Amino acid sequence: MAFLALVPSAFADEPPAYVGSETCAACHGDVVKAWQGSHHALAWTRPSPETVTADFDGTIFTHDGMTARFRIEADGSYHVAVTEKDGVTTDYRVHSVVGTAPLQQYLLETEPGRLQSFDVVWDTEKGGWFHLYPNLDLPPNDGMHWTGPYKNWNGRCAVCHSTGFEKNYDPQTHRFASREAEIGVGCEACHGPGEAHVQWAKGVPVPEGVDGFGFTQSFATPKETIEQCAGCHSRRSAYLEGSVLPGTPYDDAYNLSLLDPGLYHADGQVLDEVYVYGSFLQSKMYARGVTCLNCHDPHTATLRAPGNAVCVQCHNPVGNPAFPTLRPADYDSPAHHFHADGTAGAQCKNCHMTEHVYMGNDWRADHSFRIPRPDLDAITGAPDACTGCHTDRDPAWAAARIAEWYPDDRNRGPHYGTVLAHGRADPAAAAGDLAALVEGDAPGIVRATALSLLTGAGDPGVADRLAAYLADDDPLVRRAAVGVQRLAPPQNRMLRLLDSLEDPSRSVRMEAARALLDAPIAHLPGAIAEDLSRAMAEWRAALASNLDFPETHLQLGGMALVMRNAAAAEAAFREVVRLDPQRVDAWVMLARIAAAMAGPTKARAILEEAREHNPQDATITGLLNSL
Repeated sequence: MAFLALVPSAFADEPPAYVGSETCAACHGDVVKAWQGSHHALAWTRPSPETVTADFDGTIFTHDGMTARFRIEADGSYHVAVTEKDGVTTDYRVHSVVGTAPLQQYLLETEPGRLQSFDVVWDTEKGGWFHLYPNLDLPPNDGMHWTGPYKNWNGRCAVCHSTGFEKNYDPQTHRFASREAEIGVGCEACHGPGEAHVQWAKGVPVPEGVDGFGFTQSFATPKETIEQCAGCHSRRSAYLEGSVLPGTPYDDAYNLSLLDPGLYHADGQVLDEVYVYGSFLQSKMYARGVTCLNCHDPHTATLRAPGNAVCVQCHNPVGNPAFPTLRPADYDSPAHHFHADGTAGAQCKNCHMTEHVYMGNDWRADHSFRIPRPDLDAITGAPDACTGCHTDRDPAWAAARIAEWYPDDRNRGPHYGTVLAHGRADPAAAAGDLAALVEGDAPGIVRATALSLLTGAGDPGVADRLAAYLADDDPLVRRAAVGVQRLAPPQNRMLRLLDSLEDPSRSVRMEAARALLDAPIAHLPGAIAEDLSRAMAEWRAALASNLDFPETHLQLGGMALVMRNAAAAEAAFREVVRLDPQRVDAWVMLARIAAAMAGPTKARAILEEAREHNPQDATITGLLNSL
């Protein structure tokens, strides 16, 4: 398989080949046995009586004018006949199965090679079909319909449910020729391709670029361990087309979402489905070197102990020598939690890892391990664990009880959530506090979020004050600091970002290239020109790896406008609306380009086309009325 696009610089040629989890079982039988049946092993499977939990025996599900009929054919194949709300019926053979609990989803092949995630799923705990988006009106021509680009398995999901995945999207034909070394999250999805390890076991010296056992991922440090898990367990965009070679630094492969509105509450609590990593980066546990594997067994993918026992591995009267800064105390007692033993309030996770439902019935825990702060409600508007259970009470009541239990508690001091809340509301007015937050000792993702908010402050002085953070230890902060330099005068911006073009992190280099796209550069010295060219090439390659995404073409359109290439911009925005006719922002840009290049008659024609797909949209109607 062609993995050259994924290869870190340690490899002059292709990295080792994938050999499959069955090969691993020959020597590591106990480990493979523990992995079999895990959520990782069952992340993606072929349909069979052993893997399908749903009732396909003639069951019918109807929702909002759509009807799905499930059946099993005589040859054992599973089928869904879908009658859409436009009256068209299509019969699909189930291609494969996603997950095992608490819900199971089914993939349907809508055209050769294109797999789509069907929105009607099976509740494995209660039994019965349900729709993932019961409150949305999703006709077949909507981009969010299950056949649309956002529910495409090849581009959106497969890479985290498989091993050695290659998307192989052809932007000319709009077809996929995807393939993978193994469906499901196998041994090599985390350890790396096994070929060199197998040879090492036979006494063959390992090649350059792998560890002493022949693996690309050594798990030598807490950071390496966490980042290996984070590749899938995070809200991010990917720079590469398929599976990232295990051992690749996170910021060379992904752009992590910050604590942005719509994703997180202002204080960093989870809001949307953000998949753990961004939360964990906020925690004191992360800062002290705790990794995913301290709580989760890597092979069974289960907790290392049930209930509070997983927490009291460390949070106990004698402590844990691996984490000497932790204060020993009896945390699993009413003296700490002030609830009766055996009740919900006595469970550590209910106060420090509040859970939220995603995908209809899947409870996910917030991994920021935060202390409840109902006293911040009036400023941040964020929820708190106390009134999440005591629904008949308000945050003021909860804050008073906590103050009563812990009258001198230092953890009720200033919190970054108040600064981020003010920054969201008015970044210019909050600029001083946001800058101070960047200069403080808050977690890197918090400081990076403060920097991102400062880009809306409009003050060149902020760019001057925070230029030093282009050299911060955290690549998240460095990347966000690049964005702030857009506020600086063009000449200052260019000079400050030259070093960022050589940053160790691909994420930072690409951000610097973006920030210099419109810089007034007539001629650069040879070495600097080469750095800029390389960073631009990395950015273009990242965009090219996601040409099946409407949002990629939005970026390409904006990039073309900056370069004053109206034809390229028009082509990019046209591809956006082909993929997702509901992207009103792209329709607006098409209309503006048409007005500038061909006049109001052409702009009106485009807006009329846009209104056919978005008949109730006020922006389109307003533009039409203005012509």
